[in-house]
Amino acid sequence: MIVDNTKINDVASIAIKAFRLNKDTSRVVLMNIQKNFSLLAARGAMNVKAMDFCGTHEWTITYYGIRSLMPRGVELIAGPGCPVCITPATFVEEAIKLALDGIRVYVFGDAYKLPITSPKKPRSLFEAAAMGANVKVVYSFLDAVKDAKEYGKEALFLGIGFETTAPSYAIPFKHGIVPKNLKFLSALRLTPPIMRYALDIHMKRYPTHKFGVIAPGHVSTVIGASAWEFLPREYKIPTVVAGFEPLDVLIAIEKILEMMVNERPGIFNEYARSVTWEGNIYAKKAIEEVFEIVDAAWRGIGVVPKSGLVLSEKFREWDAVREYGIKEDIQRAVADPPGCRCGEVSLGLIPPTQCPLFMKVCTPERPYGPCMVSEEGTCRIWALYGGYVEL
Repeated sequence: MIVDNTKINDVASIAIKAFRLNKDTSRVVLMNIQKNFSLLAARGAMNVKAMDFCGTHEWTITYYGIRSLMPRGVELIAGPGCPVCITPATFVEEAIKLALDGIRVYVFGDAYKLPITSPKKPRSLFEAAAMGANVKVVYSFLDAVKDAKEYGKEALFLGIGFETTAPSYAIPFKHGIVPKNLKFLSALRLTPPIMRYALDIHMKRYPTHKFGVIAPGHVSTVIGASAWEFLPREYKIPTVVAGFEPLDVLIAIEKILEMMVNERPGIFNEYARSVTWEGNIYAKKAIEEVFEIVDAAWRGIGVVPKSGLVLSEKFREWDAVREYGIKEDIQRAVADPPGCRCGEVSLGLIPPTQCPLFMKVCTPERPYGPCMVSEEGTCRIWALYGGYVEL
């Protein structure tokens, strides 16, 4: 094979220029962050909290050490951005029971080891599978649809996710390709209601602090930047829809501080390369047609009004809750395992290092609490990339 060194050199040159540009831009952005916070501090605003609501944002912030670049007084908080972490334990318990009874249960890989609250075995679908339960890990809902058609027997899909995942469930139902033998257990949750819930707690607890929001990029590709309009309008909170590169996050923080300095809270769509104001109209209509909004339990947090999705009456024959008579015990649904403080971590009230179980009883290899399971879980991110050193 003949290698064209000229083309290789051209590509390398472009890459180097892009890196330098990125580096230079980052330096300017960091200078602006420092300058804007200095202006705020001069007015007496010494504490700024910027909360992210996406596990991937938290990964970027932690992996690239962005917290270490912030001025003293600017705190980056991880909010409820992990759908696996807040899935009610009772849903996992029911899925385990059905799988042990021989019903095939489909689950995503990041929820395979999601533990229940009780210490009894099996604590997860992973442990249940090791005991002979009928559990199958799939990459997508469509994979489960295809397998269930071939399988032909009773099956169930544990539907976990936020608005990003909801269209991948809604569209197959909308187009009538989900087989009748595949039931759907919905643990789908909505982000704007939990954003209200979390901010109400923080603003009440820290009335003298200034708040900003780094809005979730993936979710916003579906529901649009307009979904966060209530934050500057009702809460007077600067909001930035951000991408996931380190520079994206730095720009988001820069814009939040800039809006604070100018005293003009609004919405800045930094992730305009993927997010529009209205979002994905087709996906949103599919969600509206297939699901209805209900009050829903968030593990470790509580019941949040109008924050969950269940199958609408038109698609109720696929509803696992009705099919198997599942009754949700709210107290057990929202409880974390004994000693675990995952709920407080999810709300950004404490960092993972303040949980007494972190990297002791609860590790990425043997997760005890739900925040240590998923790649989007704050505890797992901090354990793998947060610079934690076991003494």
